[in-house]
Amino acid sequence: MDTSTTADRHGAKGDAPAAAGSLKRDALGVLGILFFVLSAQAPLTGIAGAVPIAVAIGNGTGVPAAYLAAGAIVLVFSVGFVAMSRYVVDAGAFYRYIGKGLGRTTGSSSAGVALFAYSTIQAAMYGLYGAIVNGLAVTHLGLDVPWWAIALGTMAVVQVLGAAGIEMGAKVLAVFVIAETGILLVFGIVSLVKGGGPEGLGFAHSFSPASALDGAPGVALMFAIASMFGFEATAIYGEEAREPSRTVPRATYLSVGLITAFFAFISWMLVSSYGASKATAAAGTALANGDTTSFVFAPIGDRLGAWTGDVLPFLLATSLFAGILAFHNSANRYLFALGREGLLPRSLSSLNSRQAPRTAGVVQTGVSVVLVVPFALAGKDPVLSLFSWASGVAVLAIMTLYFLTSVSVVVFFRRERYDNRVWNTLVAPVLGALGIAGAIWVILANFTTLIGGDRITATWLALTVPGVLALCAALTRLPHARRALSQD
Repeated sequence: MDTSTTADRHGAKGDAPAAAGSLKRDALGVLGILFFVLSAQAPLTGIAGAVPIAVAIGNGTGVPAAYLAAGAIVLVFSVGFVAMSRYVVDAGAFYRYIGKGLGRTTGSSSAGVALFAYSTIQAAMYGLYGAIVNGLAVTHLGLDVPWWAIALGTMAVVQVLGAAGIEMGAKVLAVFVIAETGILLVFGIVSLVKGGGPEGLGFAHSFSPASALDGAPGVALMFAIASMFGFEATAIYGEEAREPSRTVPRATYLSVGLITAFFAFISWMLVSSYGASKATAAAGTALANGDTTSFVFAPIGDRLGAWTGDVLPFLLATSLFAGILAFHNSANRYLFALGREGLLPRSLSSLNSRQAPRTAGVVQTGVSVVLVVPFALAGKDPVLSLFSWASGVAVLAIMTLYFLTSVSVVVFFRRERYDNRVWNTLVAPVLGALGIAGAIWVILANFTTLIGGDRITATWLALTVPGVLALCAALTRLPHARRALSQD
């Protein structure tokens, strides 16, 4: 049975999901979905973690331009993504979209890659979160709580919040997102009004073509694209959205635009705060000292006061917590959708009294435990190993899904002819596929830098993505999977 909502030949919407269960309807509007997306981006984490590295080893003062370029690539991709969202509404967005154009086997295989991506990025966040909260506990409480104990305790909290329903998750995330983006925006606006740093605003140094192409622009683009991770969650919540044919497109375009503008603006103000002639050296010093956050926290403290030095580490922790909760909700909805269709055990499609995934949520938390505990048992550094390795793999996996989705959009609309808009269903998806393919090449070329490891480790980690795709393709040949696909 096809549990997606798909347009018929005349563009009318089909029947709502009617399998083992349906997620809560009309629970989220544009703002609710937007908070989930912005939480997945973890804005303060992206700024404090990625910007210093991109400035130090990427294209220096041209990093803000890299964010604009990444935003343009994702925005073009979004055109086809949104076009598909009007005809396919399902909690397993990527695999449904890919399956509609490239076949059910490819689509189902991509679901495994999506679960792999969301699970690994969540595991990466647990590693960094555990390390940061450990530092806060030592500094403020005098307690040296192991990072892994913090991570396991947080998994229990996330499980409870995930089971409490989508509205509760949206409310919690709204508080965290407003807090972390608020302080960054205040810093940016104050810096802009005061005319920037010692060398002025330095607009040309950050946005001119020469600056954008200086140094290693590919590295900066790689980190910029990584910061966009999670915007596609707009479609995952389509079943729970009010008027998904309108809400999902609006939330998608709004999230991409806001994320791009936010990262470009704040990174510009950070570069300006140091001055174009000193910013790269300052970022390099922070990187060499092993504390990239100092590149960001220091100018914020100079602008807004010393009190921010106490507040920002806590906001960084809540930023990561918000991202963890957002990706927990994304992953368990994929498991729910696959269980509902019989590709995984149907028990995964069970819902609790709040119409939130029950078994899928527990399983997703179990997956997090399985991914995190081995690093703890091996005594690996939660940041240099777990965070770096898992986030690198997750970025590569999600970019692979973006590429497959763009290709699928072209094939689907050429075959079905639901939508005759050439730009939306052909030109933009083709351009998006080319842009994403170029980004994947850049990521692979700089993968060793992205994971902070050696070439052999980078090679093995990069191979996990096609490995998961191939393994899932093989699993679809099993009898129960073939029966489920034949009924789709």
